[in-house]
Parts: sequence; C-alpha cells; structure tokens
Amino acid sequence: MTTAHDLMILALEPSGRPVDQGDLSLALAGAEAIDLLGAGVIVLDGARILPETSGPAGDRLLTEASHQVRRAEPYEDVTDWLWRRGRGLADAYLAELESLGEVRQEERRRWVVFKAGEPVLADTAARRQAAARRDAGEPVLGALAAAVGLVPGPAGEGAGEAEAQEQAETEAQAEDPAAWAVTGGSAGAAAEAALDEAYAPAPGAQDVPVVADRWAATVLDRLADALAELAAERDRRAHKLDDATADNYRRGY
Repeated sequence: MTTAHDLMILALEPSGRPVDQGDLSLALAGAEAIDLLGAGVIVLDGARILPETSGPAGDRLLTEASHQVRRAEPYEDVTDWLWRRGRGLADAYLAELESLGEVRQEERRRWVVFKAGEPVLADTAARRQAAARRDAGEPVLGALAAAVGLVPGPAGEGAGEAEAQEQAETEAQAEDPAAWAVTGGSAGAAAEAALDEAYAPAPGAQDVPVVADRWAATVLDRLADALAELAAERDRRAHKLDDATADNYRRGY
C-alpha cells in the first residue's frame, strides 16, 4: 500500500477525530506527491514539480497521479498540484479501498468525511500495515496525519464525539431557539468548544514529526499552506451564513 492508502485507512479508524473531506483530499494529494518523489517519477525544482520518468508508479491511483504531472513548461507549483489533484481524491481512495475489500459501508452515518453510509474498515493486512507505520512513528505518515488532525488512540476513543456534539447542539437549541437563530448556532459552538477540550489529546500528542527529507518537507510545507487557506475559506463562508441568519431573524423570518 502507498502512503496515501495508509493515510486513508488511518482516517477511517474509529479511534480518531472525524476528518474534513477537503483537508483529507489535499493531504492525500500531498502523500501521492511524496511517494512519486520517492519513486523517482518526479523531482522538485524549488517548489515546482518536474517530470523525471513516465513509467508506472506501482499503484493504480499513484499511476493516475503520475500521468497528471505536467510534462512541459510551465511546470506546476506543489500548491497548485495539491488543489488540482486533490479535488475529490478522498472519494476516489474510499472507492479504491472498497474495491480491494478493505472497507465496507454501513447505513448509519457517523463520519463528517463521507456523505453516504459509514465506511467501516475490515481487519486486513493493509490496515495492520498502516497502524504499524503510525505506531512506529514513521515521519512522513505521521506528519500527514497530524496535518489533518488525526489523533491515534485505543479503539473506540473519540468514536462517539460526533453524536455527543450533535446532542449538545440539539439541547442548546431547544433551551434558547431565539439566541440560536440570532447567532447562527453560537451556543452550539460553545458546546463544540467544550467537547474539543474534553477530547483534546495529551500535550505533545499531536506534535508534528520531523521529516528530514528536504523535498518531502517542501511538500508538507505547501500542504500546510493549502490547509490554512481552506480553513480560512470555511470560516469566511460560516461567518457569511451567520450574518445572513441574524439578518433574517431581525427581519422577522
């Protein structure tokens, strides 16, 4: 399995926090870029991706990624690659894991990442390999997991966080629906903050591993920038929705 496959498996483990689909897609694209670097399919000129070989990368999705590398000027910056390649990539990896028998779907949804069904990992060698890489402190996989907020822990830890958050928000809305309408759910935000504190890992649990390889570190730096940009865009849209909700309430709607 590739680094992207292993990252996807870790994102589906019931022991971590739910992962945003956009964040995961960007991180998967970063994992692919790092694996392509390791396979000698691409090289970096600063932060530009240059093609090196055009042979198969040894994995269907990784080969697909190699075929999307621009092979003529102007070469693509790593950040642009993450956004282009990352579009819908989490869904592609989920479908790939399902086709390989690594994942099955259950009807009840608990995950933020996927809309239809709850993906459940099978007990396979690939799953054990991903866990072994994580537990061994493999720097690249650890840095990618940390970038999207994955928290390792015993099975079941954090599995009920989404349900607990939903229940807290429902209770807050029932207690003061008017305040909920004006604030766009700030009471729920307070409940979410309390849950975040309760589920926060021990100090240092999410320390980003040091990646010694210069080029892998370059990809990870660009990934951090892309994730920050995506988070800022989510905040902008959330504030816009909150403002619209408050305006509608003041107008009597």
